Amino acid sequence: MRIENQIFSNLIVNEEYARKVMPFLVPDYFTERTDRVVFEEIDKFFTKYSKIPSADIVKIEVSNRTDVTDEQVKSINETIDAFSDEKTNQDWLFSSTEKFCKDKAVYNAILSSIKIIDGKDKHHNQDAIPSILSDALAISFDNNVGHDYLENAADRYDFYHRVEEKIPFDIDLLNKITNGGVSKKTLNIILAGTGVGKSLAMCHFASSILMKGFNVLYITMEMAEEKIAERIDANLLDLSMEGLKMVERRVFDSRVDKLKEKTQGKLIVKEYPTTSAHSGHFRALLEELRLKKEFIPDIVFIDYINICASQRLKLSGNVNSYTYIKAIAEELRGLAVEYKVPIISATQTTRSGYSNTDIGLEDTSESFGLPATADLMIALISTEELAELNQIMVKQLKNRYSDPNFYKRFIVGVDRKHMRLYDVEMSAQSNLGGMGKVDNDVPLFDQSTFGKRIEENDFEGFKV
Repeated sequence: MRIENQIFSNLIVNEEYARKVMPFLVPDYFTERTDRVVFEEIDKFFTKYSKIPSADIVKIEVSNRTDVTDEQVKSINETIDAFSDEKTNQDWLFSSTEKFCKDKAVYNAILSSIKIIDGKDKHHNQDAIPSILSDALAISFDNNVGHDYLENAADRYDFYHRVEEKIPFDIDLLNKITNGGVSKKTLNIILAGTGVGKSLAMCHFASSILMKGFNVLYITMEMAEEKIAERIDANLLDLSMEGLKMVERRVFDSRVDKLKEKTQGKLIVKEYPTTSAHSGHFRALLEELRLKKEFIPDIVFIDYINICASQRLKLSGNVNSYTYIKAIAEELRGLAVEYKVPIISATQTTRSGYSNTDIGLEDTSESFGLPATADLMIALISTEELAELNQIMVKQLKNRYSDPNFYKRFIVGVDRKHMRLYDVEMSAQSNLGGMGKVDNDVPLFDQSTFGKRIEENDFEGFKV
């Protein structure tokens, strides 16, 4: 008996099986016309009524179709009559159905790739081929039905005490507010006005993370690849932006060779035209780098999010900026989850936020949907006083890593000639350029009168 017959037979008698496999089955997996017709009717009934149809219902629905010949109806009826009511081993059935879906998905992906290569697919170019193949290979039935709070308590305890893989910053207070650095599967956003230092910060973080031995992918849509590399050279080669243009070739090569000895990581800079690239292009790039260069990034920088395109939406009069930018943010966070990497990007402030010395989430340009999607959002704030001191203020706007009231605002040093950020002495945190005392590491609740009163009481019943 064909596996297709086993699938159809169980789809109309085994509701548990149907509910588990229907989300993974698609009409394209059934190459024979009669098989596809049977599946379409089962799928249509299941979608509409959320129940499995009987054999008689499938027969009636098939006979009512106008695109099926009498011979095909007869053949389908004979196939349905031959279905067995015997209970099939469930483990074998799920395993075989999963293999069927994988095999068909890969076969269809190869056919689609050939069409793209032959120029017969007008909607995709060859950059989409790695993504199409990887999606097909990734098909898997997930048997996890949720976390049982009481039964899975031991798993939960292990999760709490598991050391999470982090990619650390080289700025002490940034590590403090993120509990050691950015996590995989997260979207992290830097908010600042024009010229304040968004790209400087990202180039600095990319440089420092590279020197820690991580692989870094830097995607730019604002500046040329060479301009980004120039900033990273200034940071890592200890040469000013002006000095890079005057340094001798042998000195430059010597410093690059020393860098190679200091790190096992790699840094790739890829440029796309402004507003032309979306998460689909980035996914294709990741696959191409993996296949051609055996390069798998540990972190991805995207400079910057507002000049990305959306894969799902076309920017038009029917789509407002809130919806469009939120869609881009959701797609990029989905990409971070899919490839298990942190993504760091940036966004502009509004016109009023540009001159604001205490930026808030409401100063995010174009879409408030961006901070709603981000895991971490920090603002970079510059004033004349801070600029004279070669400093910049960092303010937490949103933080899923820890309590954002810990070090709500703090100062970091900035060396614009070498495109660097650096830690400042704690004494420099005392004034914030005339904007008041630095927020310390005591939560606001504990600083309150009520919080102090609670701290003084022992609450003996809660002591271990």
